[in-house]
Amino acid sequence: MSGTIEVAECLSFLGAPAVIRSQVMLELMGRIPRIAQSGAAVLVTGESGVGKEIISRAIHHHSLRCSQPWVDVNCGALPEHLVESELFGYEKGAFSGADVAKKGLFELADHGSLFLDEVGELDARMQVKLLRVLDGAPYYKLGGTKKTSVDVRIITATNQDLEESIGLGRFRADLFHRLCEVKVQVPALRERREDILPLAEFFLAQHGCPLRFSRDVGAALLAHPWTGNVRELRNVVIRAAIFASNGCIQVKDLPEGFLNGGTPVPSADGSTLEEAERRMILRALDLTGGQHAKAAESLGISRRTLSRKLKSYSMRENQPTMAC
Repeated sequence: MSGTIEVAECLSFLGAPAVIRSQVMLELMGRIPRIAQSGAAVLVTGESGVGKEIISRAIHHHSLRCSQPWVDVNCGALPEHLVESELFGYEKGAFSGADVAKKGLFELADHGSLFLDEVGELDARMQVKLLRVLDGAPYYKLGGTKKTSVDVRIITATNQDLEESIGLGRFRADLFHRLCEVKVQVPALRERREDILPLAEFFLAQHGCPLRFSRDVGAALLAHPWTGNVRELRNVVIRAAIFASNGCIQVKDLPEGFLNGGTPVPSADGSTLEEAERRMILRALDLTGGQHAKAAESLGISRRTLSRKLKSYSMRENQPTMAC
């Protein structure tokens, strides 16, 4: 089936690959340089897994700040009590355990770009402080007595409807307008089906084994609703590659329930998705020589998540068997 796929444009932004074939995405990428060089604050919106971070990296790549730092953080992954210290830094002795001073992400991104993913997760207090900094006001680090000034281009992303959040009192209207000088909407994968097969081929090539898709699998991939977008596609391809045999991925290698557009369910023979995930993680570690950071990056997960998964596997293997 591979030979029937039209050539897709393969780009890379700050080390993150972008595979594009659809006209709607080609047109979007065509607008990025002009947006990037404007210097405006950009809000990137779209469903979870559509590639908002790739678009954000492309904006920095094409901007006049491209030779300066790119710093990114997922606001939803930070505990509330750590958000302020991560963004703005702290001085030695600011709190228990602050043995040395630490620069915040704003300071690290000085003269470059700061990408705030899941910005809608910020609480009301942090929204106020963020707005002040974006308006050019110097800020204090935690425990500091001297104000810090930075020159940072802000790029944010969210899968939430922030205007609806404003109406519900969960997000500040003035912060929204400050962040959304330019809005970039990334279409869902089901709205750009020309990208599905090139992306699937790309993820298959990343798996490292000489495999191909059968024609039936290609048709199934094109017909699927992809509610999880590109992230879901990647997971489906990697799982299918694990169970494929004879160099070809067949329909039987797809997750159970996939053809009905349903959520994958663990199969009754013990080949559960959890086991597939475990095998995928161990294979990534093998391919990267046991380097956790590289393995996590190749899997599209954080190093913390990888460590947690490995710890759970170890605990499960060391657990004594109980007889009835």
